[in-house]
Amino acid sequence: MLEYLVLYNSQSGNTKNLAASVFSALPGNSKDLIDITTEKSIPEARLYFIGFCVHRGTCALEVSNFIQGLTGKDIALFGTCGMGNSPEYYKMIEQNVSIWINDTCRYLGAYLCQGKMPLQVRKKYETMRTDENSEQIDMFIRNFDMAMTHPDTEDYQKAQEFAIACISSADSSI
Repeated sequence: MLEYLVLYNSQSGNTKNLAASVFSALPGNSKDLIDITTEKSIPEARLYFIGFCVHRGTCALEVSNFIQGLTGKDIALFGTCGMGNSPEYYKMIEQNVSIWINDTCRYLGAYLCQGKMPLQVRKKYETMRTDENSEQIDMFIRNFDMAMTHPDTEDYQKAQEFAIACISSADSSI
């Protein structure tokens, strides 16, 4: 059994990069980094870091199914999302995903940050603009533009700090 397993689901590469950052912060050699959608068998670990990209305020079915299947493990979540760069939105996402964690597991928390979106999303916003919704669409476009630099160095650093804090929390209760 591994000490640490970093699993992720990434469509744009944002969460994959964040997962690599989390993985690099983990001590020792008893660890692995795996795309959750792989055909390869996923080893058992003491502490799981599970990463996901956000769609409609939650994670992909593959991620929730995996989380739901874990029992008696320490679990920490991390993810990236393009929209809603706000603590309130991130808290809602965390609640929507952490609900899948079995009661026999110990939930260590979540780290979420903004991630860049494909250019076609901005183009879609531009085509959706009308006189009635221009204020909202302009807000979406500003958010899109702001997200283009994320995850950034600060996001990666915070993800690593989160990982170390989770290890400390898990180790203190052993």
